[in-house]
Amino acid sequence: MQQQIELFLHHLEVERRYSPATISAYQRSLLEQSKLFAQLGCDSWQQVDSDKVRTLLLKLKSRGLSARSMANKLSALRSFFHYLVQQQIVNLNPVVGVSAPKQAKPLPKNLDVDALNQLLSMPSDELLSCRDLAMMELLYASGMRLAELVALNVNDVDFSQQQVIVTGKGNKQRWLPFGRKAEQALKQWLKQRRLLVMDEDEPALFVSSRQQRISHRTVQKRLQHWAQQMHLSSTLHPHKLRHSFATHLLESSGDLRVVQELLGHANLATTQVYTHLDFAHLASSYDAAHPRAKRKP
Repeated sequence: MQQQIELFLHHLEVERRYSPATISAYQRSLLEQSKLFAQLGCDSWQQVDSDKVRTLLLKLKSRGLSARSMANKLSALRSFFHYLVQQQIVNLNPVVGVSAPKQAKPLPKNLDVDALNQLLSMPSDELLSCRDLAMMELLYASGMRLAELVALNVNDVDFSQQQVIVTGKGNKQRWLPFGRKAEQALKQWLKQRRLLVMDEDEPALFVSSRQQRISHRTVQKRLQHWAQQMHLSSTLHPHKLRHSFATHLLESSGDLRVVQELLGHANLATTQVYTHLDFAHLASSYDAAHPRAKRKP
């Protein structure tokens, strides 16, 4: 059973071009589930049926797993069995028709415009702060993911068109525009970058103090650092800047398809969560402005 998991992971890496983080998550999930199926008397994947999958979900629920975690594990198992069917190892996908527990869909949290202006007014006269400002300006200007930011190379930026090319999920590339503020921050960082990077062959746009491509964790830590330094009332992480980008763009344009394209969502339903945020913005404006809706102080 484990050998077939390894072949599946190799398929994800080589043919599907999944990220190392995603492959690692699939590996943990499938290895855990293979052990649970073994406890249910399954010596091979051919012996797993829909009833066994439902029993597995009950076991996971008894361990206190959240509905979201259970849905993720079920999704990994469904993809794995889809692969096994394609390889003619099993005849049917037993996960098809098995539903994950319903889960609440919390709205993405974002920063308002005032908080973002407060954050991006940070001092940038030092090497690392100059880099950090460029990263945050670009994250908010383009809505790119953290993994996409970290993977950027210097040659991916086109200043003549004010756009940057990123490689998203499924190895799909897309061009993202950025504005004047991000352009200024990027150009200033590239001047400072020359003082830091001694290896001319290093392609990474954003590098650490060790002159290597910056890591996901370092970006997260630096954003948390600046949230505290600039006295933001909430925590800050890269995805919050992505959410803020999407929310503010939708509030201004109302064009959900444009937001979907810029975020790199394959399915419009994924982007539609921002329509709820937009409605919340409209509702608060209504409450504040309508003569019959104004709330007493």
